[in-house]
Order: sequence, then structure tokens, then C-alpha cells
Amino acid sequence: MTVFAPSAGPVGGLLERPHATLAFEVAGPADGPLAVHAHGSLSSRAHERRAGLFDWTPLTTTHRLARYDARGHGYSTGRAVAEDFGYPALAQDLLALCDHLSPDAPVTGLGASMGTATVLWAALARPERFDRLVLAIPAVAWAARDPRRAGLRAAAALVERRGTGTLGAAAKIGGPPAVLAEVPQYATEFDAAEHLAPSVLRAAAEADLPTPDRLRDLPHPTLILTWPTDPIHPTATATALAAHLPEARLHTATTLTDIRSWGRVAADFLAGGESS
Repeated sequence: MTVFAPSAGPVGGLLERPHATLAFEVAGPADGPLAVHAHGSLSSRAHERRAGLFDWTPLTTTHRLARYDARGHGYSTGRAVAEDFGYPALAQDLLALCDHLSPDAPVTGLGASMGTATVLWAALARPERFDRLVLAIPAVAWAARDPRRAGLRAAAALVERRGTGTLGAAAKIGGPPAVLAEVPQYATEFDAAEHLAPSVLRAAAEADLPTPDRLRDLPHPTLILTWPTDPIHPTATATALAAHLPEARLHTATTLTDIRSWGRVAADFLAGGESS
């Protein structure tokens, strides 16, 4: 059995990137293998903590867990250029952080929504950089994504006129998916810089997951985590993703309690156990 040295707690840092500075933190055993988590669009490390959905701390029993704010989100900086927020560009930021924190060993890539796409694009760009993938709530993709693109462009224009508060107000009126009814702040709070949010939204309007034929080239054992009743992150996308990835398993949570167990499910997966 491998024994890891304990960590004194999360350690923060900054990583300089072209046109951005990434803020990150690392928790877990100092000599453990690295897992890096990428959050969703218009979210951040702090937003995820407030929402209380994604608790990845079970991974820190064996792994160093790095969490960072994507450029233009949370405490990370960026510029108002939509191309900077495209998935391939975000993937390069993730890879740079992996190189910075674990230059000599592959890492586990974790992502949620936009972060899932970031991890997949990074794994395609440099497959040797990763050993396993954990992909939570992949966003609607491929042909099913086309109807959403116009709405994202309209949202970008609305934010330019009235600010990001309008997005929260609209989300509050529409309400969260049924599976998230007990955590409405997940859908109604956003954590991207006001002047950058339109660029983030326009990038999302043009973005997509890698095509199925490219996904078939990824050899990594992959855990896909999904929930129902969410049209932005439909179970159909997760199911299709699991079918296209050669070494994927799918875990569907139907209750908030199930969702909050994802950290344990992911820890079991990284340890080589079975997810249920």
C-alpha cells in the first residue's frame, strides 16, 4: 500500500498565460499523483463551493487536487476576445497547468460542463498528459447543440446592454432543472468578469465537443457523470459520449444526494473500483 504524506491545506498560486493569469489552488498529499479540475462556463471555484454540488475532496485522500478559475472567471484574468474562450484555447490553459504542477507524470483530468469539453480537447491535443478522465454533466453537443447557439449569441448581446445580472434574473424565472430544485443558486449566480462575459458566451455559441470520430481515438479510462431533467446538460449527450469513448463508463444520479456523492464515486474510480 502506498502511503502519502499529509497536506497542510490548500496552497494557492498564479500561472501566467498569453493574455491571462490563471489563479489555482492545490490540496491533498504533497507526494500524491495530480488530478486537475476544470469548472463550467460563467462559474468558478468559489461559485462551485457556494452551490454545494461538486465536492471532490474525497480525491484528496490519495491525489493532489488542483482546482483553478478558467481565464476570465473568478480570480483569473483575461481579455475580451471570444477566441480566447474557445474550448481548444481553454484546453491549452489546462495543459499548461498540468505541465506546471506535474511536469514528469500524467494526471487525471476532471471537468464539469465547459470543463468537460476543456478536458476532452486537452486529451486529444496531448493524450500522453492524462491517465484517466472524469467528465461531469457534458453540455448538449453536436446536432442537438445547434438550436442553443442563437440563444447564447442573444445572451451575449443582452449582457453587453444590461450586465450579467440579467442572466441570473432570467435563470431564476425559468427555475433550475428538477434534479437541482433544492439548489437554485446553482443556476442563478454567475462568476465571470462583467466585461468578459459576452466573449465567453459568444465562444460558447461557436463551441462543441470533439466529433465522435475523434473521440474514438482517446484510450483513457473515463467516468462520465450525468443527471436528468437538464436540457443544457442532457443525459442523451452523456450517453452518446460514453458510447463514443472506447473505455468509458456512465454514472447517472437521479437525486441531489446522488450528485453530492460524485466525489466518492470519482475517488473509487481513480482507485480502480467500480462506480455504481
